[in-house]
Amino acid sequence: MSESVYKVIELVGTSSVSWEEAAKNAVETASKSLRDLRVAEVTKMDLKIDNGKVVAYRTRLALSFKYDSE
Repeated sequence: MSESVYKVIELVGTSSVSWEEAAKNAVETASKSLRDLRVAEVTKMDLKIDNGKVVAYRTRLALSFKYDSE
């Protein structure tokens, strides 16, 4: 079995719909420039509030991806 190395980065996704949608937006955006995404761990969720109304859901993720071995 070969050994692997992974990098973990922090991302914040946003959505006007839900925390789940915010997480999905972060992962899908990251997948456009990063390859071999492995695991996303939700580390924090919060809300943006304007005039007493929720206007955005924000989800912070720790996202790992594998380094190329080439």
